Amino acid sequence: MSNLSQSHKILFLNTLAFTICFACWTLNGVLITFLADKGIFSFSVVEMGWLLGIPILSGSIFRLPIGILTDKYGGKIVFSALLIACSIPLFLLPFADSFWSFAVLSFFFGLVGTSFAVGIGYTSVWYPKEWQGRALGIFGMGNAGAAITTFVAPTLLNNLSANDPINGWKTLPIIYAASLVIIGILFIAFAKNKTNQGVSKSMGELLSPLKKTRVWRFGAYYFLVFGFFVAYSQWLLPNFMNVYNTTLVMGGMFATMFSLPSGVIRAFGGYLSDKFGARKVMYWVLGSSVVISFLLMFPKMEIITAGPGVMSLTNGKVTEITDNKIVVNGKTHQISNKREVETSNESAIFPVKKSWQEVVVEQNQEVKKKELLAHGITQINFSANLWVYVILVTLIGISWGIGKAAVYKHIPEYFPNEVGVVGGMVGLIGGLGGFLGPIIFGYLLNYTGLWTSSWIFICAVSVACLIWMHRTIIKAMHSKSPNFTKQIEDKQ
Repeated sequence: MSNLSQSHKILFLNTLAFTICFACWTLNGVLITFLADKGIFSFSVVEMGWLLGIPILSGSIFRLPIGILTDKYGGKIVFSALLIACSIPLFLLPFADSFWSFAVLSFFFGLVGTSFAVGIGYTSVWYPKEWQGRALGIFGMGNAGAAITTFVAPTLLNNLSANDPINGWKTLPIIYAASLVIIGILFIAFAKNKTNQGVSKSMGELLSPLKKTRVWRFGAYYFLVFGFFVAYSQWLLPNFMNVYNTTLVMGGMFATMFSLPSGVIRAFGGYLSDKFGARKVMYWVLGSSVVISFLLMFPKMEIITAGPGVMSLTNGKVTEITDNKIVVNGKTHQISNKREVETSNESAIFPVKKSWQEVVVEQNQEVKKKELLAHGITQINFSANLWVYVILVTLIGISWGIGKAAVYKHIPEYFPNEVGVVGGMVGLIGGLGGFLGPIIFGYLLNYTGLWTSSWIFICAVSVACLIWMHRTIIKAMHSKSPNFTKQIEDKQ
């Protein structure tokens, strides 16, 4: 078998394993929402946030040590052991009967999230530099595993619970656990081990890249494009159910429209990064993240404020008051009543304005010129149209999907012998976004009462990342080409 065909076989196995691992990693997003919605468990909003975040936490904090093990011992050994070990807590999940038992088992099955660090290190050793962006982008398509869970799991749960509403859900974790075991056996049978020959031997040398600010900057980008992707893969389902009153299955389909394109397009992101450069791609990704999250931060709302009133044109007595006019000294003043301006605006894309007047004078009352006859009221309704929301959410998911590949295009270039370590560290920081996201979103929802408060937070992080990247590039230009930048400034 040629080197390239062997590489492609390993890439296929890695991508398949990562897809199944990612589906398991985001299981709680559907399962916990279902259990709370059906009243099987009485989880509070904050407890739900923790249960969504705990698997993401364990799958993130252990990425660095798993990345080191992959560099040292090879991906076949680490991946197959990880797959089989993580099936055990999933087999035990049907026995969970409280928040704490769910939390502990979620922590352990969440270790499937470290599969990303394994796959990054294991894939990169099989491909030359010019193939790195595409290969890592294709591997990263395993993110689409989140779409498997949001699309398939709600229907499975409904079918499993049809005959046994209380205990039917318990079969789902067993199906997921069995999938991990099957992929683990495939790995043992068909994968070929390979280690990074240039990897540093001492732990001090191995961890030395973590002293560089560049690693932490890449981590910040990944906190946004990967962490919030994971967070929203889970947070969108309760969001749709609460804000738009969708069913579990319909909400799952809408959430899939976010997670599936975002996962699949990652390979295209790798291609764009190879062709145009990762930095240029990141400018577009961060810029679009700022714009789209800004558009998403406006909630469904109704604002009632003072509007245009009606004032008397003359001194005199009010001689007639009807639904649409007031007569003073023979002069007619037209007014609009609320019934006449009522319109349906549920499907409106833009805010809808309605204005009317309410009479504040009485029959036979003496009034002066410019005195208020009818108080003006303006009502502005914004329905946050469901389909516009879905389109914007899909677009930001696609943007983040391209960004995930662009971030990881940098790593083999700057750290060719520490891909597992640096990739693990960047993945850890990104994974922390997936862990902290649902928890932060839960607290923001409790504090503000707005489901869109999460998008305000995402917009702020997007702006911070864009500014950090731009300042770094400007600083590099000043240090590399001080004469060129001085000429530009002089001409201005």
